[in-house]
Amino acid sequence: MDQTHVRPLSVVGAGETVRIVKVNAGRCLNSRLAAMGLVPNTKVTVVSNAHPGPFVVNVKGSKVMLGRGMAHKISVRSDLDASA
Repeated sequence: MDQTHVRPLSVVGAGETVRIVKVNAGRCLNSRLAAMGLVPNTKVTVVSNAHPGPFVVNVKGSKVMLGRGMAHKISVRSDLDASA
């Protein structure tokens, strides 16, 4: 199974660490997400992805709660192939 495919952040399971590839949003939402540290090439760990509960990620040492619509606009890939 290919672990490096790009998928929306909203489908990533709790405990998984991924790298942001692209944010597919308008200028306003891009600015909001950038202010939270959610920019391309940033590692993100999903803390909680429980329906109907909150979608929580850990980015740069801070926990951030996102709406599911916002999380769906963030494209990510598994970070297993990147040895940084």
